[in-house]
Amino acid sequence: MNSEALSNLVVQGMQERKAQDITIIDLSEVKNAVADFFVICSATSDTQADSISESIEKYVYKETQENPWKSEGKNNREWILIDFVNVVAHVFKKDKREHYDLENLWGDAKIIEVENV
Repeated sequence: MNSEALSNLVVQGMQERKAQDITIIDLSEVKNAVADFFVICSATSDTQADSISESIEKYVYKETQENPWKSEGKNNREWILIDFVNVVAHVFKKDKREHYDLENLWGDAKIIEVENV
């Protein structure tokens, strides 16, 4: 499965649990980028952040039979990172997302705002 298709599965997992402000950062043309895509969303609570991360893993596994290479942040549930190597999902509580502002860190990348469903 290519990186773009994988990023779309991550988006579906986020949408399943009503994630807010889903954004895809296309890093495929950025020199020395750590992945092809970052997919970022906001959660209104730590419970929702946990639920979104579980949904992402479920959607990706269902289609690819692969688990994430690595995940972090599931204990504090304020910024959960799920690393599928070429695609990295970031599930933030709203205040943490504003603080870290990943979208502006990658100013030379293509930013895609996903419409709410």
